[in-house]
Amino acid sequence: MARNDQPIMGRLGKAPARVDRRTLNFAQYLHPTLPPAPVAKNWTDKVIDWQALGNDRYGDCVEAAALHMEQNWSAYEGSEEFEPTDKEALDAYTALTGFQAGDPSTDRGTNMLDALNFWRQEGIGGNKVFGFAACEPGNAEHVRNAIALFEAAFVGLQMPYSAQGQSVWMVPPGGPVGPGQPNSWGGHCVPVIGYTPTQLICVTWGKLQPMTWQFFETYCDEAYAVLSRQWADADRPDPDGFTFAQLREDLAAISG
Repeated sequence: MARNDQPIMGRLGKAPARVDRRTLNFAQYLHPTLPPAPVAKNWTDKVIDWQALGNDRYGDCVEAAALHMEQNWSAYEGSEEFEPTDKEALDAYTALTGFQAGDPSTDRGTNMLDALNFWRQEGIGGNKVFGFAACEPGNAEHVRNAIALFEAAFVGLQMPYSAQGQSVWMVPPGGPVGPGQPNSWGGHCVPVIGYTPTQLICVTWGKLQPMTWQFFETYCDEAYAVLSRQWADADRPDPDGFTFAQLREDLAAISG
């Protein structure tokens, strides 16, 4: 699934996870009749040219991840592929955090929940999402369902130093201590757009990057199911076992 064979490394930039009691919980919309997620799902085949979107130079991984999700959604759901630019990523970074390219002191990263609310209300790169709901951090089944149903999961990772230079992100043999300690490198945000029984595939620094399920379960500190406008506006039946109508009502209530 992954079209990269060289270790990749750019900038991090996810601020610490923030809890807001108003955030909707993904689990409450998963009905007991929901079939198990497929053992593998692949939304990685249509976009050929991923870009770093400034994240090779600045800590705008959250904004880059949002734009990569929009790009992939458009490739699968839209009439033509949306091709995001560095400027769109950095403009969103500025709007969210006050970042200025000439002032390193402003390159402090972005809170994912702030970005999600901004993405829904104001838009990133000219695109708005319909809504989002929080998965249980590190919950593999939640993330599988988010990817299978909505083509991506918006994932935050507490990256260890040991991931630097790894072609596949994995927990080191010594476990999550020393260089494998969570957040010893810093926080990172990625869109996960595919998985197999042994690994997940995310987009970061302009390429596809695999990680093991153990890595995800060890280092994920926040994850969200995000519903694109393309998905929500499409003329299709609601997924069996997902209470989309209730989600619409709850979104309207918190937006009022």
